[in-house]
Amino acid sequence: MLDFLAENNLCGQAILRIVSCGNAIIAELLRLSEFIPAVFRLKDRADQQKYGDIIFDFSYFKGPELWESKLEAKPELQDLDEEFRENNIEIVTRFYLAFQSVHKYIVDLNRYLDDLNEGVYIQQTLETVLLNEDGKQLLCEALYLYGVMLLVIDQKIEGEIRERMLVSYYRYSAARSSADSNMDDICKLLRSTGYSSQPGAKRPPNYPESYFQRVPVNETFISMVIGRLRSDDIYNQVSAYPLPEHRSTALANQAAMLYVILYFEPSILHTHQAKMREIVDKYFPDNWVISIYMGITVNLADAWEPYKAAKTALNNTLDLSNVKEQASRYATVSERVRVQVQQFLKEGYLREEMVLDNIPRLLNCLRDCNVAIRWLMLHTADSAYDPNNKRLRQIKDQILTDSKYNPKILFQLLLDTAQFEFILKEMFKQMLSEKQAKWEHYKKEGSERMTELADVFSGVKPLTRVEKNENLQAWFREISKQILSLNYDDSTAAGRKTVQLIQALEEVQEFHQLESNLQVCQFLADTRKFLHQMIRTINIKEEVLITMQIVGDLSFAWQLIDSFTSIMQESIRVNPSMVTKLRATFLKLASALDLPLLRINQANSPDLLSVSQYYSGELVSYVRKVLQIIPESMFTSLLKIIKLQTHDIIEVPTRLDKDKLRDYAQLAPRYEVAKLTHAISIFTEGILMMKTTLVGIIKVDPKQLLEDGIRKELVKRVAFALHRGLIFNPRAKIQDWQSMYQSTHIPIPKFTPVDESVTFIGRLCREILRITDPKMTCHIDQLNTWYDMKTHQEVTSSRLFSEIQTTLGTFGLNGLDRLLCFMIVKELQNFLSMFQKIILRDRTVQETLKTLMNAVSPLKSIVANSNKIYFSAIAKTQKIWTAYLEAIMKVGQMQILRQQIANELNYSCRFDSKHLAAALENLNKALLADIEAHYQDPSLPYPKEDNTLLYEITAYLEAAGIHNPLNKIYITTKRLPYFPVVNFLFLIAQLPKLQYNKNLGMVCRKAADPVDWPPLVLGLLTLLKQFHSRYTEQFLALIGQFIRSTVEQCTSQKMPEMPADVVGALLFLEDYVRYTKLPRRVSSRARTI
Repeated sequence: MLDFLAENNLCGQAILRIVSCGNAIIAELLRLSEFIPAVFRLKDRADQQKYGDIIFDFSYFKGPELWESKLEAKPELQDLDEEFRENNIEIVTRFYLAFQSVHKYIVDLNRYLDDLNEGVYIQQTLETVLLNEDGKQLLCEALYLYGVMLLVIDQKIEGEIRERMLVSYYRYSAARSSADSNMDDICKLLRSTGYSSQPGAKRPPNYPESYFQRVPVNETFISMVIGRLRSDDIYNQVSAYPLPEHRSTALANQAAMLYVILYFEPSILHTHQAKMREIVDKYFPDNWVISIYMGITVNLADAWEPYKAAKTALNNTLDLSNVKEQASRYATVSERVRVQVQQFLKEGYLREEMVLDNIPRLLNCLRDCNVAIRWLMLHTADSAYDPNNKRLRQIKDQILTDSKYNPKILFQLLLDTAQFEFILKEMFKQMLSEKQAKWEHYKKEGSERMTELADVFSGVKPLTRVEKNENLQAWFREISKQILSLNYDDSTAAGRKTVQLIQALEEVQEFHQLESNLQVCQFLADTRKFLHQMIRTINIKEEVLITMQIVGDLSFAWQLIDSFTSIMQESIRVNPSMVTKLRATFLKLASALDLPLLRINQANSPDLLSVSQYYSGELVSYVRKVLQIIPESMFTSLLKIIKLQTHDIIEVPTRLDKDKLRDYAQLAPRYEVAKLTHAISIFTEGILMMKTTLVGIIKVDPKQLLEDGIRKELVKRVAFALHRGLIFNPRAKIQDWQSMYQSTHIPIPKFTPVDESVTFIGRLCREILRITDPKMTCHIDQLNTWYDMKTHQEVTSSRLFSEIQTTLGTFGLNGLDRLLCFMIVKELQNFLSMFQKIILRDRTVQETLKTLMNAVSPLKSIVANSNKIYFSAIAKTQKIWTAYLEAIMKVGQMQILRQQIANELNYSCRFDSKHLAAALENLNKALLADIEAHYQDPSLPYPKEDNTLLYEITAYLEAAGIHNPLNKIYITTKRLPYFPVVNFLFLIAQLPKLQYNKNLGMVCRKAADPVDWPPLVLGLLTLLKQFHSRYTEQFLALIGQFIRSTVEQCTSQKMPEMPADVVGALLFLEDYVRYTKLPRRVSSRARTI
């Protein structure tokens, strides 16, 4: 019959692909559960107030039009909604695709079952597939994995969060309207169950069976699968555990499958007492805490509490006398095997001959070790017992008492067992690789000994006192031929024949009185020894390695192992060489990857790499977490050294009196420094003792681990020092997984915010903005200094950025610049929203602007009665200028700061890295020249869209300060009506608040009504830069017309002095040209148009 898993067996390949996909889906769900955006939890009151009106659960579907109309009624909610969509659409889509794949999985499984029933697969029915060993396993796994998916989703991604994500995807994604969308079915399957994974939370009624029945599955199929699991050993595991007391461990994986699948037919749990009694007697006579998938544990005493038949059947197992018996038994076993394993691990004990002669004994010891570790780890785990359940607490206390549970002793047993397993496996792998060569070598040696003996009895070789004996000569030659005729490939016959040859050699020595000749006896003994070695060697079978792999499974501890982290770290801190034993433990834990990867590998699925990377990555992260104690201990020692060298050890002067030599020697502190330095070197040696190891598919290099660990600890300590030091007393969001700067191995630590800033850079930036606030300070451009408006005292100057450069370095100052850049973007976006609200939606303002435009058209003309027209327009729009001024001044203030930072970066780059500065400037000029040439002649080359050169060179130029922040386009804008005239009106509305000073330029007239000139000019300049140049031309033309019209009116009225507003307007044009580096003819043209 065709192999069920053969590539041309469509029936087998179809179910194999489904099961493979199931394992991949679970890995994706586990991966995504670590990246749930915190905002979807709505835990904080701040999040609830901010996002409560845009994040909905399934109540949204009762009246989506109503909710959307509420959003449309509030423009600020629309802006927030759009920002939220941009920030989260990528991760929400990924979650949706995972949820969709769960629904598709069960649909595919149901379709496969229908195809089986309808005879789509020739000669295959549900019954025949269940008779096949592989088919039986795959069908059971297919249903079991679906159940695990549902449980994982409910445990890791709570119902409310799922609903909010699905509604967000529905609202934000265009895919919802597609014809093949199955959004409704996915929502029905994954709507909230009411279950909460929080400790002490009540279990919803009929959970999880009602959840499992949301998508119906063929009842006959469920019944037959349960039947198979009840009666058969579907994975043939009992052969690896021959002892009857190990049977529940042998069937543990099958028991986990049965536990999950029983929820698809809850009537068995409720009423079928005989079946439940049979299940408990077979699978759970001595255990009640089980691992259902990759370390997810369940306590049956709690899980089966609502089911009468299951609860009754489990009572015998949970009887306190049985609990006591099991705990005492495992206490005895663990103590016995601990001594045994320590004996085996003694240097030189595990030799090849000893191992080959004692394979059954060694395997039995391994079985006992692993079974004891499994039972004790599962049944003493805190996560398996609800602290609010009195009965469970009582059972746990009983176990802890009777098993004499000590986590350190259990951990030591785990370490020793892992090391013992590792050594045995390595020995067996080596023996298997050398098996045939050694066998042939022993055969040759034995044959040659017999040939030599035959020659001895021929009388030709002069061996003392050996008479010629033709019969013995012929017999030994025959034995030599028989040894040579042994065939390695037919191991059974060769083994039987070898035993007969050994027996014959013993008999010949006895019957022919050959004992008297020591040399002949030695030859015979050597030959028997070689034949014995051949038997040993032929018995080295791969089955032993397979048994060790099965017995050594540690997948149940995938999550529980974390409870031993503190013990591991303490052990390493006391004895850094412990890392070598931990290596074996990590490799033992890596064997857990076989469970999810087996079917994916068999199906040749492209998901193999992704799933392998996820589980391997999780394990490597755990390895890093455990070994991080080494860098932590190193830095603790370094801190002590620094303290000693700074405070205790006195610096030895150049010249010293002999009498004071003892005082300056300070032997005790110097000895302490030497001791601490030695301790640091021991720690580094400890981690380097762990050789380069393949953990899953990720190669772990101890040198890299040490480097990453030191960098992580350094980042943590520096960040903490800056976080603690940069705290002041004033009164577009990137997720961690999206950030190119955040790392899982060397993470930027997060601290509890002390203000609105997330990090110290944010606090530093806001403090600089506070002390240079244009409402409180006046910036004198020529001096690059800020002065207090009231006291006229210096507040700060460009020296501030030099100090920041010295303290935080180029990267810190560049980071501050980037943050200011994003703040400007945010401020400009807020400005556009404000412009829409207070200008374009206000009819009075629009009418005023329209009237003014009619009065001043054409712009080349002189406006008659200009004062009345201009100041009438200003008076009617007075209410909008406060918010307008605040936005403009903020942008201008940040632009001044960016200019100062660019100057400091450029100065330090030219001073410290003159070659880099020169290279960047020349490359920048060359690129600009090429781009200009391309626009003049499009046939010339230009960087393509996928070419990152311009993007990358920009980052370098900004870091080196070779850029002008005023020329930067911060946001993309659309056409705005009346934009030039609004900015013109705004400017002339501010001019009366300022006065001209010959020494200082334009300064504030009154401290009570502050307007600082440089931020005002730079803010307006930056704002105009974001729009088409014709807006700027129109704006400058309006200023020129204002100057000409006012001067004309003054001349006609014979006023002797030029009005202050005209002086201010002229100075604005002068400063505009100076900052933008435009030719003076621009301002001249504006004045004379």
